[in-house]
Amino acid sequence: MPFTEYAEFDALGLAELVRKREVQPSELVEESIRRIEALNPATNAVVYKAYDTARALAAQQDRAAPIGPLHGVPFLLKDILGDCQGMPSALSSRMLRERVMEQDCELVSRWRKAGLNFIGKSNTPEFGILPTTECAFYGPARNPWNLDYSTGGSSGGAAAAVACGMVPAAHGNDGGGSIRIPASCCGLVGLKPTRARNSLAPDFGELLSGLLDEHVLTRTVRDSAALLDATHGMVPGDPYRAPPVSGTFLGELAREPGKLRIAFSRVDPAGRPLHPDCIEAVEKTARLLESLGHVVEEAQPQIEPESFVGSFTTLWFSGIAFAVELMSLQLGRPPQDGELEGLTRAVQQRGRAVSAVEYQLSELVLQQVGREMARFHQTYDCWLTPTLATPPIRNGVVDVQEEDLDKAYAPLLDYSPFTAIHNASGQPAISLPLHWNAEGLPIGLMLSAEFGGEALLLRLAGQLEQAQPWKQRRPELFLQLQAAAPALA
Repeated sequence: MPFTEYAEFDALGLAELVRKREVQPSELVEESIRRIEALNPATNAVVYKAYDTARALAAQQDRAAPIGPLHGVPFLLKDILGDCQGMPSALSSRMLRERVMEQDCELVSRWRKAGLNFIGKSNTPEFGILPTTECAFYGPARNPWNLDYSTGGSSGGAAAAVACGMVPAAHGNDGGGSIRIPASCCGLVGLKPTRARNSLAPDFGELLSGLLDEHVLTRTVRDSAALLDATHGMVPGDPYRAPPVSGTFLGELAREPGKLRIAFSRVDPAGRPLHPDCIEAVEKTARLLESLGHVVEEAQPQIEPESFVGSFTTLWFSGIAFAVELMSLQLGRPPQDGELEGLTRAVQQRGRAVSAVEYQLSELVLQQVGREMARFHQTYDCWLTPTLATPPIRNGVVDVQEEDLDKAYAPLLDYSPFTAIHNASGQPAISLPLHWNAEGLPIGLMLSAEFGGEALLLRLAGQLEQAQPWKQRRPELFLQLQAAAPALA
């Protein structure tokens, strides 16, 4: 396959070429490797390269009949929870630099059965603690749309890799927006599924009191749907079970969403105006939805932001303290001097100071947020907001060595006021690349649906993708590589 054609296809498109024998899995792997080698020095998206094992598997796949719907497609795992036998899983921390996994987690096992080929691991912030992907161990990931800017986090390496065409899709996880924020910053589709739609087996039943969900970042809605088809479903012993689905998520894209009642917001939950670029984006999208026949009006759920943020951070900081303690138990020692960033140490200390009573009171607050969201969705089918309250921030705004938490997080206080609400409620939410500002930076638009409502959300996302296509919009870095393709091939 000519070098320039690889990134013109999404994951399903590449798999179809393999099925038709127009291309071999080994060719796809080589194209992916060439792109990583060409673009990773600029983006720092990929932090572990599994080229030898990917090439060996591709050679086997060349000779075998397709084993799944994504046979031979290159894919990146995140360096958090993307546990793959024989690969490191460092959580972007010096503390875990020698940690190699002995088995696949359930999610990775299901991706294997779908036919994906794991070509490496993507960059994250240490222990996933930031909505930007900057860490001392690997260095920062850089946004392909403008290398001075953040990719978002914590699945930022995955987003950068997909945005500049290294792979058509990549693993992410989302405990407060960590799929949707990078999708917004890098111009991608990022779906956070319903709580427990994807299992955390075998090592975990739930994490962060159910805040965390697993899925992917993609360029197309259909890839997100197909990858969810490949992984969803409980494992015996899971503490939660998502509502059952009828048919396939990919099949939902053939259906019209119907006439929906959609609320949209131009202010954050505290009533503060958003960045003008984000207001423009949400107003433009609201008009697009109206033109598609939906009823659109300005409204938002009644959530007390101070109480919510305080309770959410209590669970989040406790979760980081738990993760550090768990890794210490697995290593048989506590973190040594210099192994944790200053910010991670400070978060760990704050989390360890949380009492059991304080933790349960915080859970109660988030459960009430879930009740409010359920009430809201009795009136509105979907809620539209910008994914973030501002365009992407610059790298370096956050100091990962800062141990004063108030000072460290000050630049981020108003950055992501919407995403964590859906982690608290457990409902699905998707970020779509429907707007770019005058500086050429992506502005994601987020839609949420009721608990278990991925089918509706995907139908609506598919309708928007058809009405305002984004697949061919590419960052300058990608275009520069395409122009240089003959020299690289």
